[in-house]
Amino acid sequence: MNRPGKILALSAMALLIYALGTVHAQPPASAPYTVRPNPAPHPAPDQPLPYSHKTHLKLGLSCQLCHTNPAPGQLMTFPPTATCMNCHATIATDRAAIGKLALYASSQQPIPWVRVYKLLPGVTWTHSKHLQAGVHCETCHGAVSEIESMSETTSVTAMASCISCHQARRASAACAVCHAWPPT
Repeated sequence: MNRPGKILALSAMALLIYALGTVHAQPPASAPYTVRPNPAPHPAPDQPLPYSHKTHLKLGLSCQLCHTNPAPGQLMTFPPTATCMNCHATIATDRAAIGKLALYASSQQPIPWVRVYKLLPGVTWTHSKHLQAGVHCETCHGAVSEIESMSETTSVTAMASCISCHQARRASAACAVCHAWPPT
């Protein structure tokens, strides 16, 4: 074999060895992935009413009971005031916060909750596709059942978190999956 042929054969072999090593180094498709904690402290925003996810989830309530995902599925919604009043018409009615909740309900106003995690400009992300893929709320939002006041406890809005999760689940990490160009 001539010199260029040997170089080509060795290059092909090196590439094959690298590719095989990369494939074996990847986690299985079912590997669990949890978004890492947020390295920068993010205090909980001031909310119009105190709300403890810890208290409510301890009662066995599910995330989807309060947070629905209407079409097109980009953002989870906040519960209608009537949903809260289903229980609080008779539970803890002597508390000031429940009195304020009742005022929102009687005026048929939504509670002006402050969104904790905000979608960054240029990102075309959707909850619905992630829910359909079997991603659980805790994967991205952390141990919500242990949180009194919701804050950005995870780095879910960091691109590295998205790419790491896609790689762990063997989902496409191509730019166009999460970003539209030109921006819409």
